[in-house]
Amino acid sequence: MLERINELLWGRVVLVLILGAGVWVTVATRGAQIRLFPAACREFWERMKRRDSGFRALCTALAATVGTGNIAGVAGAIAIGGPGAVFWMWISGVLGMGLKLAESVLAVRYREEDGRAGPMYIIRRRLGEKWRWMGWLYSLFGLCAAFGVGNATQVNAVCTALESAGASRGFTVAAGLVLAFAVTWMVMGGARAVANAAELLMPAVSGIYILLCIVAIGLRSDRILQVFADIVRGAFEPAAVTGGAVGSMMTTLRLGVSRGTFTNEAGMGTAAIAHGSAEGAEPAKQGLLGIMEVFLDTMVICTLTALVILTADIPIPFGSHAGAELTGAALRASLGNWVGAALCGCLTLFALATILGWGFYAGRCAEYLFGGISWKLFGLLQGGAVVLGLFLETGTVWTLAEIVNGLMAVPNLTAIFLLTGELRQIVHLKNRKNPL
Repeated sequence: MLERINELLWGRVVLVLILGAGVWVTVATRGAQIRLFPAACREFWERMKRRDSGFRALCTALAATVGTGNIAGVAGAIAIGGPGAVFWMWISGVLGMGLKLAESVLAVRYREEDGRAGPMYIIRRRLGEKWRWMGWLYSLFGLCAAFGVGNATQVNAVCTALESAGASRGFTVAAGLVLAFAVTWMVMGGARAVANAAELLMPAVSGIYILLCIVAIGLRSDRILQVFADIVRGAFEPAAVTGGAVGSMMTTLRLGVSRGTFTNEAGMGTAAIAHGSAEGAEPAKQGLLGIMEVFLDTMVICTLTALVILTADIPIPFGSHAGAELTGAALRASLGNWVGAALCGCLTLFALATILGWGFYAGRCAEYLFGGISWKLFGLLQGGAVVLGLFLETGTVWTLAEIVNGLMAVPNLTAIFLLTGELRQIVHLKNRKNPL
């Protein structure tokens, strides 16, 4: 039943909506995500040196996006959709950079004075009372997603990686309980504690994982050109690359876009909650960091994971579910068995960061729905969801995550469609006054 719902949602509704919104925003802003990419790189570097509120907001957003989806999600997309899924992931990434620009710009413009922001506030403050129900729906879906996309999938991927590396079930459960305790303790500290933790975690763990991937790919550099050829051919003729295990271009496209959206969250509106919290941020400049968020997540880290898997001399179970164990097997084949422990460490820290980032998002959604929350109670609920995620089946978890992703995208992208004209004015006006 879940598979049918997911195929309906991602086969038509959300797939068309996300790709359509990405193209719409790209055309409306004259390809701002490409045209302003050099400026985005400069802005990222300046903010990183200053480590100001805008950079902390970016780290919080990256904490929620750069996670197990970059390791387990990419592996699953390749296994079920073939190498061609990576091509459609790139397409969704380029369009997603434009959507993140739009989400970040509008979030800063229509945030509350106390720093609360997100699609629900954009809808309420700009679209008016007749659209307020859409903000409620978004917050409800966001609250549910925090315990699925941002929680259960993360701990599930950690458990799968630990068990594939040879850990006993008892050790895996113990590790999950430690993770649950860490999540509970940090979320109890509130929004600022989450942002501080994200600022510490993301640069370090991302750097370690990127280094591992670069070394592994470098050792298999003779296969890179063939892998790129397989990615492009597999996007349009998946059966030719997967030996017939994946025969539908639509399956490949759906997997690439849905898993790409899972990793970078472009179109879901979650980044608006983080970027809108940046103190003293200018809409257009914070939007540049939105561009960098998707670039780092999808075009860099997801691509490296895909190349590690496809260049390694390992069998890929095309047409079936796979997760972090496939990435682990590829890294071990290239670097040796020692890398299994390093990957598990990276995966655990990625999962912790993602759960914290989504804890922040869910807290803001709960505040919108209920007028205020107890962060201590919310921390306990997040920790409990981590424990529950230890016992869920991999395929079910990912299917549920993709369904909730799709539901969140509908109200957010509707608001972006309605406000594209205003977005265009903000970006272009800023460029005329002070070229970015």
